Amino acid sequence: QVQVVESGGGLVQAGGSLRLSCAASGTIFSINVANWYRQAPGNERDFVASITSGASTNYADSVKGRFTISRDNAKNTVYLQMNSLKPEGTAVYYCLLRVNSVNYWGQGTQVTVSS
Repeated sequence: QVQVVESGGGLVQAGGSLRLSCAASGTIFSINVANWYRQAPGNERDFVASITSGASTNYADSVKGRFTISRDNAKNTVYLQMNSLKPEGTAVYYCLLRVNSVNYWGQGTQVTVSS
């Protein structure tokens, strides 16, 4: 069994920064693609960023140049560095990991950006 847990959310002023972490534990042979999504109240869950096992990255246009996704394979952890945060970035941020060829979602971490 694999568990995925996000952390690092909180309250920050517009223009500030946060770093989210997503840690996988359990029986892990490989983590392929790792993704971050976010869901604001009343909205669908939207793609934010992804990183492959080869460290290729992809970002939503709305976060390009401000967010950076990275991974530490030794720690089975994926990070999302968020800079220049905007109030519209207020959402629950979710991690989606493909572990051992199976997709796992975390429980989410709340990010609130005040104006």
